[in-house]
Amino acid sequence: MARRAILLDRDGTICPELGFVLAPEQIELLPVTARALVLAARAGFQTVLVTNQGAVAHGQLTEERLDEIHERLRGVLAAAGARLDGVYACPHDPRGVAPRYAVDCACRKPRPGLLWRARDEMGIDLGASWLIGDRLDDLAAGTAAGSRTVLVRTGRGAAEEARLADPAAPRPERVVEDVLEAIEWIASAPGCAGAAP
Repeated sequence: MARRAILLDRDGTICPELGFVLAPEQIELLPVTARALVLAARAGFQTVLVTNQGAVAHGQLTEERLDEIHERLRGVLAAAGARLDGVYACPHDPRGVAPRYAVDCACRKPRPGLLWRARDEMGIDLGASWLIGDRLDDLAAGTAAGSRTVLVRTGRGAAEEARLADPAAPRPERVVEDVLEAIEWIASAPGCAGAAP
């Protein structure tokens, strides 16, 4: 049976927006992140990170170092009683300098490749899942994958919200202050396992 998921952007959504994060010790959580992920799990959702990490394509980070950064993220979450069930990162950027990674790929958001990979590897029902992010590229990836979307105002979200006036912009179902408010709203929706009877 396919599982529902909360698909989460990293920088600006569950972690502060710091630009390129190049070392595990730079990883920190937004204050509401652990509570949000615990609530998502209680509501019956898998929690899955889907993140563009173009620092690899720009020669500032190796994939091995990126894995160490995400292991640190998992550790920080575990210490707070929370978890990620899956981590998917795109190392590509066509503007990069590392030939292997400076490519126009299918996995860099706004394209939905990371979400498709999570679907295939984790058995996720994308149509019953939500993507939460702070950029319109996040929303576009979620929409292209058939998921519902929420824009948070943390990170670059407040500035991105102004771009929703463009009729061509992807349309989130809701704009909220942070990831905790997003998951509280999703968990209270009719039909959600975490919703009040």
